[in-house]
Amino acid sequence: MSRHRKFGLKRPTEADICASGFSTPWDAPMVPPFPFTFRDCEILTLYWRTDPGAMAFLLPPPLEPVGDVACVHIYKMNDTDWLGPYAEVNVMFGAKLPGVVEGAYSPYLVLSSDIGVAHGREVHGQPKKLGQPTLEYRGDLVVGRVERNGIDVITGTLAYKQHEVGADALTPYFDFSTNLNLKATDHIDGRPAIRQLTSRKLSALTVHEAWQGPGTIELRPNAQLPVFRLPLIEPLEGFLWRADFTLIAGEIIHDYLEAKQ
Repeated sequence: MSRHRKFGLKRPTEADICASGFSTPWDAPMVPPFPFTFRDCEILTLYWRTDPGAMAFLLPPPLEPVGDVACVHIYKMNDTDWLGPYAEVNVMFGAKLPGVVEGAYSPYLVLSSDIGVAHGREVHGQPKKLGQPTLEYRGDLVVGRVERNGIDVITGTLAYKQHEVGADALTPYFDFSTNLNLKATDHIDGRPAIRQLTSRKLSALTVHEAWQGPGTIELRPNAQLPVFRLPLIEPLEGFLWRADFTLIAGEIIHDYLEAKQ
C-alpha cells in the first residue's frame, strides 16, 4: 500500500476535478463546499444615512441603488464549519436588479480568516480582504472595530442590550439576507473568464436574541478599504443579535459575457 493511501488520500480523477465543490490543493482543500454552518454568531449591525450618489457610484450596472441607507455588520463567528472561530465585516446598502431580485450589495468586506477570504472571492465574487475586525463588550457599551493596515477604518458603538426586539426588526431599510455581488475572474492569458452578478441568501436562519438601541459609526479614510466613499450623513439605529445560519449555493442573476454574445 502506498503511503498516501495509508493516510486515506486518493489521487483525484478528471471527474473529481470537474465536480462542484472541488478546491486546491486537492490533498488539503482551501475552499469549503456547500453547505456549511455558522453557529452562535454575535453580530453588531449599525445603519447610517448616506449619499445615494455614492451608492450608485459603487454599483456595477445594471444594478440600481435602493434608498439612502448603508449598514455595517461586524460578526464574531464563534463556531463555523471548516473556518473555525474568526471575525468578519460586511458593508452593505440596498440594491436591486430591476425585475429580477432586490437585496443588498456589498462593496467592502474584511475578514480575519484566509479561508473566508478565498471562499468569498472564488465562489461569490465578494471583494473580501484580510483585516482584523473585533467585537467587544465594555461595560454598558458594545464596541466594534475594523482594522486594516494598522488603521481603525470603522469604529461602531451601541448601547448594551437596551430594547429587545424580534428578528423582523433587524431589516428596517433593506433585506440584507439577500446579498448581491460582482464576480470577476480572468483566464491565465488575460481574457475574461467570469463576469457575473451573483446572489446568495442565508438559509436555516435562527435568531436567538436581538437588541436595538442608539448607535454611532465612524469611518476613517484608507485607500485599500475606502468605506469613506459611503459618507456618514446621519447615524441611525443599531442592533446586537445572536444567530445561527447556513451558507448554501446561490445563483447567477446576470452574466455579462453571455449578454454580449
